Parts: sequence; C-alpha cells; structure tokens
Amino acid sequence: MFERESDWLNRGPALEAVRRQIREWLAEDIGTGDVTTMATVPPGHVSRGIIHAKESGVLAGMPLARIVFETVDDRLTFEARAADGDRVERGTILAVVEGSTASILTGERLALNLLQRLSGIATKTRLYVDAAQGYPVRIVDTRKTTPGHRTLEKYAVRVGGGYNHRFGLYDAVMIKDNHIKASGGIAAAVAAAKARIPHTMAVEVEAENADQALEAARAGANIVMFDNMSPAAMKEAASLVRAAWPHIVLEASGGVKPERVAEIAASGVDIISVGSLTHSFQALDISLDLNERKKGEPA
Repeated sequence: MFERESDWLNRGPALEAVRRQIREWLAEDIGTGDVTTMATVPPGHVSRGIIHAKESGVLAGMPLARIVFETVDDRLTFEARAADGDRVERGTILAVVEGSTASILTGERLALNLLQRLSGIATKTRLYVDAAQGYPVRIVDTRKTTPGHRTLEKYAVRVGGGYNHRFGLYDAVMIKDNHIKASGGIAAAVAAAKARIPHTMAVEVEAENADQALEAARAGANIVMFDNMSPAAMKEAASLVRAAWPHIVLEASGGVKPERVAEIAASGVDIISVGSLTHSFQALDISLDLNERKKGEPA
C-alpha cells in the first residue's frame, strides 16, 4: 500500500496544493454564506460531531476532512479515530469534530464528499487487489479520472492497495490505435517515438491481438498492452512474446471485472489496468451526526 496520507501531505508543495483546492471548493459551496445555518443556529452554539461509516469499506481522505474543518474554523478540534487504508465496518467511528456548531455544519458537506468519494475508490480498488491475491500482478488505474481531482483519486487507488499508471500525457508514451493509424503502423509509431523522447521514458503499445503484440515487441516497445482480449488470447500472446522477449512488461486492459481478475492474472500479464476504479466507483456511505455518542464510544 502507498504511504500514509499524513506523510504525503507533509510535503510542502502537496500540502499547499491541497489547501488551495479546499479553499476553492469551500468558496464554491459557501458563496456569500451558509444561510440555513446562519438563520437557525444560535450564535455561540457548540456541538460534538461524530463522523461514522454507514457501510463497510476502505477509508481514504481522512486528513483532507481535517483540513476542511481547520480551514472553515481553526478553533475546531478534529480527532481521527481511523486512518487511511483501514478497513472499517458499518458503525465505525471515523472521527470526532468539536467546537462551533455553525462551523461544523458549514464544513460538513465538503468533508463528507471527499471522504465518501475517495473511500469509494479505495474500497473498489481493494476488491480488485484481493481478487488478484496469489498472482504476481499489479492492479493499476488509468487517466479516466474526474477533471481537477486526478491526484486525489490516484492517491485513493494507492490507499486501496493498487498502483498508478501514468499521471498524464507527459510522463510516458502510450501508442494507441489512433496513433498507430495516424503514423502508418506500429513499427513506424514506435520508431518515431523513440527518436523523439529521452532514453529514460518508456514506450507502451496497445495491441488487439497476438500479431500486433509481436509487432510491438519487435519494434522495441517496453510495454505491450493487451486491449480487450480474452484471457485465452492473452495467454497465447503472452507466451509468444515472452519466448523471445522475456523481460518485456505485459499489461491487460479493457472492461476488467473483479470476477475475471484471477483468470486474467493467470494468463501471464504483469499489470491489470482498470478504468472503473476512478470512473465508475460507488461512494462509501459516511455520515456526520451532532451530539450523538455511539454505543461503546469512550467519553
């Protein structure tokens, strides 16, 4: 699993970038003021808010929730009762926030949005990682992320036990079907890429069948992606490629479901990339209740 969120956020640039985003998101939500809270909550009123899981899953985003409340009101106290990466059950108390009732209610929605969405990604990722247990493969994400949220969503994948594919168009060459069409073929595309990029940058080629996979390997691709191929076809292609290029990295991609992970992993690939980790996840149900002490909770 990736490092704890607190370690990641303690890096100056990352911390400031997150704080800036949270300020922007709060401004979007609050606008000229939380009219409901201002109209209904007496001045000076204080509360104790309990953040708890309403279903089981893998937690992600807890330090972000802390920053939300600190940004709204630095006099609030926030006590985390669980950490990113923890498996939590329904009813688990995740955190306690105390202080101004108005401040708690103003920050509640953004804090919960971040917790719910990132925990949903981490939970789905863990499902795939668990399905691949026993095989020497990595579950990785894709660029199919919410615009503006890529860093956080890819972080949640790592909290769930997965790994990251490239972060953007700038950090690796991935030659897909349209690049192949535009450049005149796989060999031409690979040659053109290698002539223009640093020697430290990898070249990945998308292949739809064994013939394309072999052509990519012959052309010098570092990574060959089996795109939307059946496990049987992937196994055949992997065997052919590895016979001549034993150290090439093989990736499987395209409509991967949890129930197919073990079969795909057994085909001989090194990487299984799953776009749905970040584009089709279900947010984890997490709630905040004021002035409630859950059963068994210490004072």
